[in-house]
Amino acid sequence: MTINERFSKQEEMRFQNVTESRLSFDDVLQRILRFISQDPESLYHFVIGSDSQVYRGYTKFVTGIVIHRPGKGAWACYRQVIVPRELTSLKEKLSMETSLSQEVAAYFAGDAVHQMEELLLPHVYQGAELQSFIDIDAGTKPVINKTSLYVQEMVERVEAMGIYRARVKPDSYVASAYANRYTKKPSRKVM
Repeated sequence: MTINERFSKQEEMRFQNVTESRLSFDDVLQRILRFISQDPESLYHFVIGSDSQVYRGYTKFVTGIVIHRPGKGAWACYRQVIVPRELTSLKEKLSMETSLSQEVAAYFAGDAVHQMEELLLPHVYQGAELQSFIDIDAGTKPVINKTSLYVQEMVERVEAMGIYRARVKPDSYVASAYANRYTKKPSRKVM
C-alpha cells in the first residue's frame, strides 16, 4: 500500500464514542496521547478488539480501541463497518473480526505506538509501561465456545504482526464486552 493509499484509507476510518463522533485516526491518537500524559507513571493497556452481529440482510462489525490505565480509568472509541450480507459462517465472522482489528492496529503499529512509548519512557522507573493487545472474541473451551476451533489460527495471525499480543476469552474484554455493546443496536443505514 502506498503512502497516499494509506492516508486515503485513514481518512475513511471514522471513530466515535459516547461524547464525540467522526473522529479521525489522528483525533483518536491525540485523545490517547492526552490520556497517557495525564498520568505518565502508570501501566497502560492499549487494546483493539472487534465483534459482530448478524441482522437480516447485513452483518454489523464494531472495532473498539481502548487505552486502559488499570484501576485508574480508560478512554475508548469505536468504529462501525457494515457488510451488506448475512455472514453465517462462524469462521468467516471471526476471521473478519480479527482482520478489522488488525487493520486498525496496523495504523498504530509504527509511529503512533512510538509516540505513546515516548511519553512513558522517562517514567519507567516509576512503573510506566505500555502493553499492546488485540482482543479476539473467541474462547478456548470447546464446551462453552464454538469458536475454540479457530482460536489458534487467529492468535497466530495477531502475533505475526510482532507488536501485539493476542488475548482470548475471558480476557478479551474489548471485543467481548466493549465492541459487543455497540453491535447490539441495528444499523439504520445499510449500503
